[in-house]
Amino acid sequence: MVYENLLRDKRAIRELIRRIESLKITRDVNIMEVCGTHTYTFFRFGLRKIMPSFVNLISGPGCPVCITEDIFIDKAILLAQEKKNVIATFGDLVRVKGTRSSLEQERAKGAHILVVYSPYEALDYARTHPEKRVIFLGVGFETTAPVIASVVKKAKEKKLKNFFLLTSHRLIPPAMQTLCEDKDIKIDGFICPGHVSAIIGQRPYESIVKRYRKGCVICGFEPFDMVLGIYLLLLQIKNNRPKMENEYKRVVNPRGNPLAEKLLREVFKVVDAPWRGFGIVRKSGLALHERYQDLDAHQLIRRNIHFERRKSEGCLCAEVVKGKIGPSQCPQFRKICTPQDPLGPCMISFEGTCRIYYEYGE
Repeated sequence: MVYENLLRDKRAIRELIRRIESLKITRDVNIMEVCGTHTYTFFRFGLRKIMPSFVNLISGPGCPVCITEDIFIDKAILLAQEKKNVIATFGDLVRVKGTRSSLEQERAKGAHILVVYSPYEALDYARTHPEKRVIFLGVGFETTAPVIASVVKKAKEKKLKNFFLLTSHRLIPPAMQTLCEDKDIKIDGFICPGHVSAIIGQRPYESIVKRYRKGCVICGFEPFDMVLGIYLLLLQIKNNRPKMENEYKRVVNPRGNPLAEKLLREVFKVVDAPWRGFGIVRKSGLALHERYQDLDAHQLIRRNIHFERRKSEGCLCAEVVKGKIGPSQCPQFRKICTPQDPLGPCMISFEGTCRIYYEYGE
């Protein structure tokens, strides 16, 4: 608690704000916070109200639920409609709509949807219910992927024949590179996600600095972390010296977590993958290696099924996750789209930009 209080000390934060003001930067600076938890911190603690007006924070694609495509939900729904199947998933994904329905709606029709807090719960359920086919929905970034990889490995070792993974894991750095190449989005620097960086370390961001000359600062999730990260980025921008910096040294090793990365390489292979709002992003997804193909839930889907991509009417989540617009620029925001009746995933997830804007205001 003492450590937390230091990272929320108002006097220290105000001193950093004064230092930011003393930089006397005369143009607007666009900084993207990639992680939804950073967006949450920025709004919950009122940092936007005290930040100088020339600092413009753009919310990025750091919510795994928000960037998951409708087709993935459609595949999960198709599998859920078979009586033998149990769909195990984290809670946020239940309310996300596919092209026609959601897992929540399918549950109301009788589908067996099991909400879990850990993929190991799904594994235990499969072990104790051999008559069921348990399909875990693997959604998340580098933070959650190692845990799910360990579950897949354990299922293989236990020779469980009724546990499967439907994966939609995504990698953050390739998406950041795509954002740098989009001429419609002006980004001067990135606040990089702390938890993801605890797995991958600093190196994956270095190519962004060298190739696109965008500064990157890995940040923790307390108010002082964020304001210090912004200050470090602004120093880079003022001096025209973009570089990779690690503000979150108490958690993030520059080399990341070698054991977690080794596990990822063993279970998954890197593939091109679709993101909501981005289309196909090269080398941004994780698919099961051939040696684990018998646990791949995609093999349970009939090959003659065709999934269509359809734009959700009135929902602009695809533009929000890419930072092209803010939630208030969506005509449905607060009027039709609310957490109680969301049109898109950005209003559902606690890391979703629209949900955060709705709860804590502009």
